[in-house]
Amino acid sequence: MDMVKYCLGRLGRALITMAIVLSIVFLLMRLLPVEGYFGDRSDAMNPKVKEQVLKSLGLLDPWYVQLKNFWVDLFHGDLGRSIVYRKNVPVMDIILPKAKYSFQFGMAALVLEKVIGLPLGVLMARYKGKALDKFGNLYILIINAVPAAVYYLLIQLGGSSLFGVSMLYKPTDPTSWILPTISLSLGGIASTAMWMRRYMVDQMNMDYIKLARAKGMTSSQVSFRHVLRNAFIPMAQSLPASILFTISGSLYVESLYSIPGMGGLLVTAIQRQDNTLVQAMVLIYSAISVCGLLLGDIAMMICDPRIKLTKKGGSR
Repeated sequence: MDMVKYCLGRLGRALITMAIVLSIVFLLMRLLPVEGYFGDRSDAMNPKVKEQVLKSLGLLDPWYVQLKNFWVDLFHGDLGRSIVYRKNVPVMDIILPKAKYSFQFGMAALVLEKVIGLPLGVLMARYKGKALDKFGNLYILIINAVPAAVYYLLIQLGGSSLFGVSMLYKPTDPTSWILPTISLSLGGIASTAMWMRRYMVDQMNMDYIKLARAKGMTSSQVSFRHVLRNAFIPMAQSLPASILFTISGSLYVESLYSIPGMGGLLVTAIQRQDNTLVQAMVLIYSAISVCGLLLGDIAMMICDPRIKLTKKGGSR
C-alpha cells in the first residue's frame, strides 16, 4: 500500500510539473515572430490577409484563451497542423514516422553505452590508479573537454576514409548504422563509466566492506556481492532518463548523418520557421524529460529498500 501511495504521489507531482512546463513552453512559443506562420509568403501577403489568417489560427485571442484552447486540443490528441513543412498536415502525422528512426538509433546507442560503460566503470574502480583506470579517466576527460561536434566530425570522416563505412545513413545499407550509433553512445559511455567508478570507489571505503574483507571474503566476492549491488542503486535513478533522452535522438547527430529522425526534423522546422511544428516538438521533448525524472524516482525506490515510503520515515 505504501508503495502504491508513493508511486501515485510521484505521478501526481510529475503531472503538475508537466502541466506547468507545457504551459510555459506554449506561452513562450507565442512570443515567436508571426512571420513563422506564413513561411516564404510573409513579405508578399497583404496585412489584412495576415490578420485574417492569424485570427483563424486563434493567435489574436487573449493569451489565457489560447492556453485554454491548447489544453482542450491536447486532451483530444491534437497538437495543430504544419504551416510550412507539410502544409495543413497534422503535426503528429509528421512526427510519428520520424520517431521510429530516433527510437531505433537511440536503443542501439543505449545498449552500446551500457554494455561498455558499466564494465568500464567497474574495472576502473577495481584497478584504481592503474593503467586501465588512467586510460578510462583520459577517455572521460577527452569526451567532456572536447566539443561533441568536433569528435562527431572526426568519427564521420575517419570512419568513412579508413574503414569505408558510409558517411550518411542509407536505409538499405546496415553499415550506415555504425558511425551514428557510435557517435550517439560516446557521451553516455563516458558518463556511465565515470559515475559507476565513483559510486564503487565510495562503497569500497565503507566500513561494511572492510568488515567483509576482515571476515576473509575475496576481492571478487566483495565487489560483486556488495559493492556492485549498492553502487548500482544511484545509477538506477538516471537509467530511465538516459533511456528516454537517448531514444529521443540527438539533434546534431541526426542532422550530420541525414537520419530522418526527430532531431533533424526539429532543426528543419526551426530553419523553415514552422512555428506549430516547432511548438509540438518542444512540448514532446519537455514531456520526455519530466517522464524521465518520474521513472528515475520510481526505479530508485524499487532498487533501494532503504528508501522510506512514508513521511514519518523521512520520504525522499
